[in-house]
Amino acid sequence: MTKISTKDKLIETGIELIWRNSYGSVSVDEICRKAGVNKGSFYHYFKSKAELAAAVLEFHFDSCRSDFDEAFSPALSPQQRINNMIDLIVNKQEEVYAQYGQVCGCPFSALGSEIGAREDIVNTKVQEIFSSYDRYMLSVLRDLVEEGVLAEDEDLNVVLSALRSYIMGVKMMARVENSLETFRADVRFGVLRILGLPGDA
Repeated sequence: MTKISTKDKLIETGIELIWRNSYGSVSVDEICRKAGVNKGSFYHYFKSKAELAAAVLEFHFDSCRSDFDEAFSPALSPQQRINNMIDLIVNKQEEVYAQYGQVCGCPFSALGSEIGAREDIVNTKVQEIFSSYDRYMLSVLRDLVEEGVLAEDEDLNVVLSALRSYIMGVKMMARVENSLETFRADVRFGVLRILGLPGDA
């Protein structure tokens, strides 16, 4: 069995505590206690809680990257990539709910909206992650233009922004209600409506 490094223990604990609760409600002491790590070790790896939060975001996105690569493979039709994206969004929330017993929503938008304005290191990391995710989506949108689903003069950045905002909003409401009962249907309905795709796409 591979031994988990002290740094990884802190990151994994940070993911759980910050995602389940909020950045502001979780202290460094609590993170160290949960991870079984002393405070000196924390500050050996991270200069601040904000630096840990940025590492948490990067770790979480990197852990999903292979799933994104598979779901958005250019070998697939754009409609299949959209369906894969919807499945990824829903399945991830269901996995987290099964693990923690609550809906946790989107860690990137949650942290970005909570402290991004006052913690540059977190804001920069969130923007980097959104830019990476946008590249996956833009490739699909360009292919939808080629297939005639989206108009040639469509502003793809506007479509992308609408998709991102809608998905974040649905995740936020699921967290507020702590329910995934209609989550899959809600995500699918809005994404397909924004893209002008039929419900059976």
